[in-house]
Amino acid sequence: MAEVRVGDPAPDVTLVSWDRQAVRLSSLFGQPLVLAFFPAAFTPVCTREMCTFRDRLSAFEALGARVVGISVDGPFALKAFAEQQGLNFLLLSDFNREAVRAFGIEDHGLLGGLLRGASKRAVFVLDARGVVMYRWVSEDPRVEPDYEAVQRVVEELGTRSTSG
Repeated sequence: MAEVRVGDPAPDVTLVSWDRQAVRLSSLFGQPLVLAFFPAAFTPVCTREMCTFRDRLSAFEALGARVVGISVDGPFALKAFAEQQGLNFLLLSDFNREAVRAFGIEDHGLLGGLLRGASKRAVFVLDARGVVMYRWVSEDPRVEPDYEAVQRVVEELGTRSTSG
């Protein structure tokens, strides 16, 4: 399982929206894209992470970026999770684990190996062409991303696109 690195094109995987529509990752290109992979909806750390992205969404949107949450939960669970937490950005189901495998972030050790195939907690920032500009992957599902670092990368992408 190869890992996607900074400078690589993002794998063009197909995911499922909470309203059960197929979504190709490339269909979201055209603006900076923050992909926040999380292990499981309704868990404390994942809830805190998705709510932090929710609370920071206007800052990302002001920079012209889109935030997308991705987990291996089914679309029905993601819809209920989004409704319960008031998440105002797209959540995509990677139920078939196509994205976690393509990005090289499948977790085989969650809960001591009892839950194989979930996503490691990871954030990728893609530029408008779908090239990975930032990669953060945690081996510890209890660790949240550095939200400030993610926002700085998005700001840099905005500066780069306006300056030339």
